[in-house]
Amino acid sequence: MLLRMSTLLLRTLREDPADAEVPSHRLLLRAGYIRRAAPGGYTWLPLGKLVLDRVTEVIRSEMVAIGDQEAHFPALLPAEPYRTSGRWTEYGDDIFTLADRRGAEHLLAPTHEELAALLVKDLFTSYRDFPVTLFQVQTKFRDEARPRAGLLRGREFLMKDAYSFDLDEAGLRAAYDRHRAAYRKVFDRLGLEYTVVHAMSGGMGGSASEEFLAAAEVGEDTYVGCTACDYAANTEAVTTPAPPAGDPDAQPATEVHDTPETPTIASLVDLANARRLAGRDDWTAADTLKNVVLTVRRPGADEAELLVIGVPGDREVDLKRVDAALAPATVAVFDAWDDHPELVRGYIGPQVMAKLGVRCLVDPRVVPGTAWLTGANEPGRHATNVVCGRDFVPDGTIEAAEVRPGDPCPACGTGELTLRRGIEIGHIFQLGRRYTDAFAVDGLGPEGKPVRPTMGCYGIGVSRAVAAIAEQHHDERGLVWPAAIAPCDVHVVAAGKGPQLEAALDLGGRLAAAGLRVLVDDRTHVSAGVKFTDAELVGIPRTVVVGRRLADGYAELRDRATGERTELPLDGLVERLVDHVRVV
Repeated sequence: MLLRMSTLLLRTLREDPADAEVPSHRLLLRAGYIRRAAPGGYTWLPLGKLVLDRVTEVIRSEMVAIGDQEAHFPALLPAEPYRTSGRWTEYGDDIFTLADRRGAEHLLAPTHEELAALLVKDLFTSYRDFPVTLFQVQTKFRDEARPRAGLLRGREFLMKDAYSFDLDEAGLRAAYDRHRAAYRKVFDRLGLEYTVVHAMSGGMGGSASEEFLAAAEVGEDTYVGCTACDYAANTEAVTTPAPPAGDPDAQPATEVHDTPETPTIASLVDLANARRLAGRDDWTAADTLKNVVLTVRRPGADEAELLVIGVPGDREVDLKRVDAALAPATVAVFDAWDDHPELVRGYIGPQVMAKLGVRCLVDPRVVPGTAWLTGANEPGRHATNVVCGRDFVPDGTIEAAEVRPGDPCPACGTGELTLRRGIEIGHIFQLGRRYTDAFAVDGLGPEGKPVRPTMGCYGIGVSRAVAAIAEQHHDERGLVWPAAIAPCDVHVVAAGKGPQLEAALDLGGRLAAAGLRVLVDDRTHVSAGVKFTDAELVGIPRTVVVGRRLADGYAELRDRATGERTELPLDGLVERLVDHVRVV
């Protein structure tokens, strides 16, 4: 393949686009790989499409290697299967819906579990047909309220999704492990630094899931690692070790205190110590119980319900953790105080929630027998020795409190958690029978009785992977693509308009004939300096400069990753580059 910059659909930019928020977005636009077409939608220009295709081929080859079969489902889907599974309402505003000219409802596919289950139901009738795994590379759609960060959070994106069907749990676990191992090979080949973390299944359902997160400061996912073991988890999936329960009746009686002008935890702690409430002057925020009021709307519900979440006062409520714990319900901060005078803002305690009919969930640290300084549900008043199991009985526990560096590891108990940020590039699920149950997918078993398969689901964000690679592989001058997915193997720059241009085109032709992907900068209307700047911006791994030493039979080889420059004789250069590309 030989591309010439004089005819290539490519426009590089000298300045950062105003709306570019993260390095991958900025550099992919500046280097001419993508172009914004609409909010959350991008056109892939020729160099970008080459990178996207190379990433896709890496993924495809590893899926085929473990026996997956490629199919292709439609992107425009009928509503009925998603109504049957319940996800038409669960997705809420996150999906694009439309009606055809006959009034039939459809959606633009966010994912294809339903269609995969229906296909297997249609074609497979016997246990002999199983196991089977189908995969596809398909455009998906999500109605993002605020598309941002370029390819990392768009409304339209390319995804590889696979669906396994096995007759028992052992088969599902084996399929899950195969895909986990294949994903490691994929991301290793793509040159990504990543971590596999425990994750929440969310609206997908299922018993277990893991995410593959590419390390990046701009990543939207926060995850933890342990200093003493190999535990890693998305913060939404981190569990809190609970202290041992005690005897609620062994605690002193509750006392109510006047605590005017203490609507915050800090002001409450200061007053409690100054007045020695309950005979103490060592109160800390961790001794208080903060009660946060939220609204929760379940899929299809006309109205939202109130929910009070109690966490130790030294912690904030992490709404992403709450969303994950209560999925597919949606959560919002409560603000209709005037409509609910029974809720005393700044002085709320859990003691009256059962009487008010308000659901109350607490942090796992709030166990029977623990005593708290918390609101007395009266303006300007708090109570000490409010005991869980005696003065209030929560409706359950919830992982809602923020996770902080230094928290104890829930796996080994000895290490401390560290916080990192990453980009989700893959997610694998053990779905179980949620979708095969919904559509009564059965095969005739060996004893003549129906057998219902169990499913796994395995996704890779293909376009997100391109952005993640760009996030990890760039410098102040531009992109630095790994050789495995670069749009071209060699970038030949003609640093002159006469014999240098002819020699560059000749070299490019011979490299292409030898099987390499070649980009030749044969432009005559720009300076050599602009060509060098564009070469660094575009980020192809090797640049050959045909310039001032052409008359001596030499060209300069530049390594984009290391910056190393070597003068080499043109004789034998084709063979040398071919050998180098094959080794890499």
